[in-house]
Amino acid sequence: MSKSFSVKANLVDIERRKIIPSQIQVSNGIIQSIVEIQEAFDNYILPGFIDAHVHIESSLLPPSSFARLAVNHGTVATVSDPHEIANVLGFSGVEYMLDNAAQVPFKFFFGAPSCVPATHFETAGAELNPDEVNTLMQDKRIFYLSEMMNYPGVINQDKEVHDKIKFAHAAGKPIDGHAPGLRGVDLEKYINAGISTDHECFTIEEALEKLELGMKILIREGSAARNFEALHPLLEKHANNLMFCSDDKHPDSLSLGHINDLVVKAISLGYNLFDVLQVACINPIKHYKLPVGLVKTGDSADFIIVKNLENFEVLQTYIGGDCVFNMGSNCIPHVVSTVINNFRVEPISKSEIKYEPKSVQEVIECLEGQLVTGCLLVPREKLLPSNDFLKLVVVNRYSKTKPAIAYIKNFGLEKGAIASTVAHDSHNIIAVGTSDEEIANAINLVIAEKGGLVACHKDECKILALPIAGLMSDKDAYEVADLYTQLDEYTKTGLGAKLKAPFMSLSFMALLVIPHLKLSDKGLFSGDTFSFVN
Repeated sequence: MSKSFSVKANLVDIERRKIIPSQIQVSNGIIQSIVEIQEAFDNYILPGFIDAHVHIESSLLPPSSFARLAVNHGTVATVSDPHEIANVLGFSGVEYMLDNAAQVPFKFFFGAPSCVPATHFETAGAELNPDEVNTLMQDKRIFYLSEMMNYPGVINQDKEVHDKIKFAHAAGKPIDGHAPGLRGVDLEKYINAGISTDHECFTIEEALEKLELGMKILIREGSAARNFEALHPLLEKHANNLMFCSDDKHPDSLSLGHINDLVVKAISLGYNLFDVLQVACINPIKHYKLPVGLVKTGDSADFIIVKNLENFEVLQTYIGGDCVFNMGSNCIPHVVSTVINNFRVEPISKSEIKYEPKSVQEVIECLEGQLVTGCLLVPREKLLPSNDFLKLVVVNRYSKTKPAIAYIKNFGLEKGAIASTVAHDSHNIIAVGTSDEEIANAINLVIAEKGGLVACHKDECKILALPIAGLMSDKDAYEVADLYTQLDEYTKTGLGAKLKAPFMSLSFMALLVIPHLKLSDKGLFSGDTFSFVN
């Protein structure tokens, strides 16, 4: 436990909406006193930022390494859904995240994944049955029921879905939502089940309807899904019921910024300082009942010191009285992580992914900055890489089955292929490329590593191995961020990818619970009808 110390700065009292020059005394990790003083300061002290919904695994880092990057930007806590690793390893995957997180001074608040597998239209590596969810809900380290993606099950009174909801209510823990585009009577049924948040709004009209029905809305800005531009006007009148989140953040963008980026954007647009900070710092604590300090006497000493209230340059980050980031120096050590995995697939041949498209083929339209996709109907003769129609392949990594094949537009690859074992939600192998030979090569390079990200063209390739569940690296956070940056740069400059985050976008092309058209290991799937195409 930290020793006694004091700090002086301008205290940003968010709830009282005042800025007060103060001296704060800390002992044994607890704020002992806050005294107003008559001094002038350049710096500001305020509660730390909280990511109100994130899948830690999407940073390609285990929790201990994620923390090393997050604290640099003033993040002191996350509301974390271990849904990704649960789809690979089940209950043991959730336990892995809890155990790894406990090794560093950062406040991770995990939920119990509600939908593993996310659907029965794909092959996952494991499942969490209602009894296992109930066991997790009794665990004091579990703070909520994670996003309920099976909104058809909620609406149609699916027993297994409602058993999980019942367990959360019995434990007195909130339930996160996931209902993109859900409106009207079905939305009311979904909310009436007790589901209290949503981070999937992609129009302000949808968000307003959900707010009016009592939901908390999370404004998301991740590596691929970016809804801040669409939703920031909500800050004007609805700050009490908003939170900020990243949802999915790759290591290169996490190394550059986190929730602080949303704060800076909002302040630059002229929104009220105290409203913005309430969204970033206070609302998650109150909604999820998190044991995180708010810079009050008797609170845990969880706070940050920033240079100014315009760009919020973080000078120091304190968690439980420990200084975890100090004037550009990270104070959280790298933890050597245990490697666990679930990977049972043999290399494939290019002949296995031959496919004769229909005379008019349904094509996935990847949309920049969105998880939703379009659905195009394209004549067979137009399906050429020169027209930016590329073959998309998903290979089951848990057993030997025939690959699933479709076509996709907007990746912009001019040559080569990319492949990944980060493929929401079941995390099979997903690949896109300009020829069968290139795609098969990329997939086999991933298989050789038993998980990872690959970009390749002929004999040239860039690889980021992900030995932990095929989702996370065991290397130091800074090394992973650097390796990913190199991989991303090669994918864009070497292969011609046009998307801002090609690997993150690729990972969502298998996410069946987001409309409109996606590809699972079992085939092309419509998120509108919740059924396979043809």
